[in-house]
Amino acid sequence: MSEIVRDRIQLNPKFLQLVKKRNAYAFVMIALVMICYYGYILLIAFNREFLATKLGAGMTTSVGVPLGVGVIVFTILVTWIYVRRANSEFDAEMDAIVKEGRQ
Repeated sequence: MSEIVRDRIQLNPKFLQLVKKRNAYAFVMIALVMICYYGYILLIAFNREFLATKLGAGMTTSVGVPLGVGVIVFTILVTWIYVRRANSEFDAEMDAIVKEGRQ
C-alpha cells in the first residue's frame, strides 16, 4: 500500500469513526473480563469460606471450582463474541474504507 493511499485512509472520517467504535467496544469487552477475573481473585482473597463451601452433602467439590471454570468459560465466550464482530462488521467496514482510499 502506498503512502498516499495510507494517508487517505488515515484521514478518512469513516476510518476515524471505525477506530473509535472498535476501541470503545474492545474497552467494554476488556472491562467485562477484568471485572470477572478480578472479582474472582477478590473473592478468593476476602471470602475463602464461601469458595470452600461444598456443593452438596458428601461432595468434595467446592463452590470455587465451578466459579473458576466459569471465569475461564466467560473469557472464552467474550473473546469469541469480539472476534465474531471483528471478523464480520469491523473487517467489512475496513475493506470498504480501504477500497474508497484506493480510488
